[in-house]
Amino acid sequence: MEYPKCQKCNFGVLIPLSDYGQGGASITYKAWVCTNPDCHYHIRIDNGELSYGTDIGISQKQQKS
Repeated sequence: MEYPKCQKCNFGVLIPLSDYGQGGASITYKAWVCTNPDCHYHIRIDNGELSYGTDIGISQKQQKS
């Protein structure tokens, strides 16, 4: 399978990421992210809304005290 080239940086490719919904159902291709570590471009779906850009935050679930 060939993934689409990132149109922002023209270097990386967009790879799909999947997740699980609140009820545990699988959500295939919830997000696409650029493989270029300097680019940070992403497209994702949250509660039926599309978001995209370069701001990728760290989830509170990932942070440990």
